[in-house]
Parts: sequence; structure tokens; C-alpha cells
Amino acid sequence: LPILRAKKALAELEHGQVVRIIATDPGSVKDFQAFAKQTGNELVKQGETADKAFEFFMRRK
Repeated sequence: LPILRAKKALAELEHGQVVRIIATDPGSVKDFQAFAKQTGNELVKQGETADKAFEFFMRRK
């Protein structure tokens, strides 16, 4: 579900803009890395929040 939300959010952005995504599934780390490669969007930063969720910043190509 986070990938689908990210795809929709990225489609609404202008080229070069960045979206922040929060996910709770540990598998989302690999999912977002693969998503970035497949779509050509840039995974600018990824990390973990204070409450142990996963945080991703993606830039629209």
C-alpha cells in the first residue's frame, strides 16, 4: 500500500519535487529501493523514525 500511495503522490508532483513517505513494514526498504530503480525516481534518503517506522524521501524524475 505505501508503494501505491507513493506512486500517486509522485504523479502529482512537479519534476524535481520530493515526497516523504512513512511505512511500518520492514520489507518496504527493499520495496522502495526497487520502486526507485523501476520508475527512475530518486530515493534521496531513507531511514528510521524515532518510533521505529521507516521513512523515505523520493524525488520525482
